[in-house]
Amino acid sequence: MGFFKDFKDDFSQAVNELMPGEDNLESTGNDDDMVVNTLEGEVDVASELSKLDGLLEQVTKQEPAKEEKPKKAAPVQQTPTPKQERTMINTAQEEKKMADTTVTPVQGVQTAAQGVQTAAQAAPVQQAPTLNQEAPIISDEVSVITEGTVINGDIISNGSLDVRGQVDGNVSCNGKLTVTGVVNGNSNTSEFFADAAQVEGEVVSSGTVKIGLGSVIIGNVTSTSAVIAGAIKGDIDVQGPVVVDTSAVVMGNIKSRSVQINNGAVIEGFCSQCYADVDVESLFGNKKGN
Repeated sequence: MGFFKDFKDDFSQAVNELMPGEDNLESTGNDDDMVVNTLEGEVDVASELSKLDGLLEQVTKQEPAKEEKPKKAAPVQQTPTPKQERTMINTAQEEKKMADTTVTPVQGVQTAAQGVQTAAQAAPVQQAPTLNQEAPIISDEVSVITEGTVINGDIISNGSLDVRGQVDGNVSCNGKLTVTGVVNGNSNTSEFFADAAQVEGEVVSSGTVKIGLGSVIIGNVTSTSAVIAGAIKGDIDVQGPVVVDTSAVVMGNIKSRSVQINNGAVIEGFCSQCYADVDVESLFGNKKGN
């Protein structure tokens, strides 16, 4: 408003200069010079001022409208609290799970069938462990049947077995069978050792069979190797070597890869190295001159 007030004062001053007061008229009347009025008519100062006031009022009303409206402040984004963040994450995860599990009935059946097939392929069927397989389960534990103990029935063990008493039944173990007592039955083990024992039955071992001094075995013996210092009444079938010691007595046939018979041993039967690498028939099949 100060600008318009100054403009009004300047305009009034300019009008007053154009229309001099009485003092100026008197002075000019006395002068000889002639003043020429260039205006066509007299100027109404009051009307001009009123027009100026109206113009100022219009300008004053239009001035606030032309001013720029204040911009709205941008909404302040509040940082979510950790609890709100966890809630938002959990909600997003639940929505994702619902979207993943939302399938048609046919797709659900197919997915279940595929899951069963995948589980069956991933988890092969485990067969029950069987004694004396190629890879038997062998335990480090040793079961002992003490002297004066008599067991009527078969015995199965995943570990080793030490028989100091008497067993009337078959014995199977994945470990070593040591007999210093009496066994009336067949035995199937990974190793067999008899020391001053009495065994009536077949002896089968996937490893070595050792018959110590004073032991009596009535039955066939089958193993990969054998060392005999006691008495055996039965056939001996060994894939590897057989050592018949000085104190040994064998009443039966011996089939092996090789046989070592020490001086003093008694053998009543045939010895055959049928598992040897030598082709005996080829040596005598060719005749000279043919």
